[in-house]
Amino acid sequence: MLAIVAAAVFGFALLLDLLNTNLGAPDLFNWNTLVLIGLFCLALHLAGVGRGTAGGGRWYRGRRPGRG
Repeated sequence: MLAIVAAAVFGFALLLDLLNTNLGAPDLFNWNTLVLIGLFCLALHLAGVGRGTAGGGRWYRGRRPGRG
């Protein structure tokens, strides 16, 4: 989930860079800030935060697949 957020932030940062805009607040939403937010989300994703696998990562129910 955090990787998707990071991709969206990187895409938004790229769009701001290509359109050469600062959204009226040059110190708040500049290109460097958005890249750092995206890298932070990506680092959290790689660290395993927000994986969304409740229950120990068990994705099947009942008998294990392939166990005859």
